[in-house]
Amino acid sequence: MTNDPVRSKMRLMFVMLTIVALAACGTRERSSDADLVLYGAVWTGDSTNREARGVAIDGDSIIAVGDSASIAAHVGDSTRVITTAGLIVPGFADDHVHFSDGGFQLGYVDLRDAATPAEFTSRIKAYAATLKPGEWIVGGTWDHELWPGAPLPQKEWIDSVTPDHPVFVQRLDGHMGLANSKALELAGITSSTRDISGGTIVRAGREPTGVLKDEAMGPVFAIMPAPSADQADSAVVRAMRFANSLGVTSVAAVSSPWSEVAAVRRARANGTQTLRISLYPSLGDWRRVADTVAVHGAGDEWIRLGGVKGYVDGSLGSTTALFFEPYLDEPGQSGLMVTPEDSLRQWIGGADSAGLQVVVHAIGERANSLLLDIFDSVSTSHGARDRRFRIEHAQHLRPAEIARMAKSGVIASMQPYHAADDGRWAWKRIRPAQIEGTYAFRSILDAGGRLMFGSDWVVAPIDPLLGIWAAVTRQTIDGKNPDGWVPSQKITVEEALRAYTSSNAYGVFAEQRRGTLAAGKLADIAVIDRDIRNVPGDSIRTAKVTTTIVGGKVVFPR
Repeated sequence: MTNDPVRSKMRLMFVMLTIVALAACGTRERSSDADLVLYGAVWTGDSTNREARGVAIDGDSIIAVGDSASIAAHVGDSTRVITTAGLIVPGFADDHVHFSDGGFQLGYVDLRDAATPAEFTSRIKAYAATLKPGEWIVGGTWDHELWPGAPLPQKEWIDSVTPDHPVFVQRLDGHMGLANSKALELAGITSSTRDISGGTIVRAGREPTGVLKDEAMGPVFAIMPAPSADQADSAVVRAMRFANSLGVTSVAAVSSPWSEVAAVRRARANGTQTLRISLYPSLGDWRRVADTVAVHGAGDEWIRLGGVKGYVDGSLGSTTALFFEPYLDEPGQSGLMVTPEDSLRQWIGGADSAGLQVVVHAIGERANSLLLDIFDSVSTSHGARDRRFRIEHAQHLRPAEIARMAKSGVIASMQPYHAADDGRWAWKRIRPAQIEGTYAFRSILDAGGRLMFGSDWVVAPIDPLLGIWAAVTRQTIDGKNPDGWVPSQKITVEEALRAYTSSNAYGVFAEQRRGTLAAGKLADIAVIDRDIRNVPGDSIRTAKVTTTIVGGKVVFPR
């Protein structure tokens, strides 16, 4: 038999191709079996495949979204199957959290629902009894609008029950706090202390009452002991677990101190990270952020140094949000510039030149108008690029600013639960015409603007379902606006879901991998106990998340 070199080569190629084909078939067969399958009503957020009855997950990614029969083809002997009568949605993202603060507050004195000054004092007294002498009492998140007549607290309320402890408990918005006499003494704040630029020392005559607003809180913060690394790590892990229990799979942590950045990185290294985090340190520290990104990169799908976060003004609740007109209940006050305008312009310009995303807190109408001026100036000077400027809160807008945001693509990064809160008392601070542009969700969307949602936790609850309830019903937490506060600004459930999912992913440059349920996307998913699209609006606030999945792993089963 003669040896034909051509036939030998062809025979060898055939064998090799057969081996490759069999290997490929084996790979397909193995990958077709999902690790996890979910059955139920699915809101995908994906415009090309809006409705489905199941999701199949392999590893950390989605491999199929479709009807029950097509998903069943991915069920193998080792596939875990979860069936729900509720609604399967992309994992919720939160556009604006003070993350480690939230974790710490879970272990601090809780004053949020203290309904009277007496209850405020008694809770601090009870908490002080659990501490060693000299330990600080902080956190609190009190709300004086709950109290009859809404008086601001005074140091005399708590001095007698905290003789051995410095105290600095903040209002829920984080823009003012109450110090007791011991904390004021340590901070060097006396009757002769001059007012601090960007802040207010509230006084009775010349004597400080203990209430400090915005930048006036700085001297107290400067002498408060910093948490240890172990305490910071525990706070971050507590915050992640708590967020997961509410269906949250990713957050944008704003005003992040570097200690928080380090704690998040340690959680990743220790294998305790259970949600994705975009970190935004202080705008004033933009050079350090830029240098860190230049050396180490921005990060990955779990931890990303997203950009920098600044402040224009304060808050409505503290009468420090910056308006064009004076407050009705404080005629001599129209708000505060927390950051000097020249610093804002310099820092935003520098951060943008370094390629960083810039997100800035602006609440009052004047603050929003000024910030848009600065954004426009920087964009014009530095040329076109994909910046995704964000206004954090964008709380009080005139029609002109809504139109400008839509035209420029500046993202409204908003927190709808604030509307349910502020709607109880905003009428006594600002005028009816101003209220019409408050939390203007509908107007922003109708103008073609981008809207993303979150909580501002620890200022407000991190629960996205409460945020959706607030955006859809515009009801207030006191029950006095059953048809909605400024009902013209209501949006639909699907619009609110989008603001908590795909729009949020866009707002942190993550839309290619998360925010919708589609093959190839990361398997970040929340399962709700009811289909919130088909229930009365008020029922949304009592809905619960039953399962949270991050990267294909169940991180919360109820």
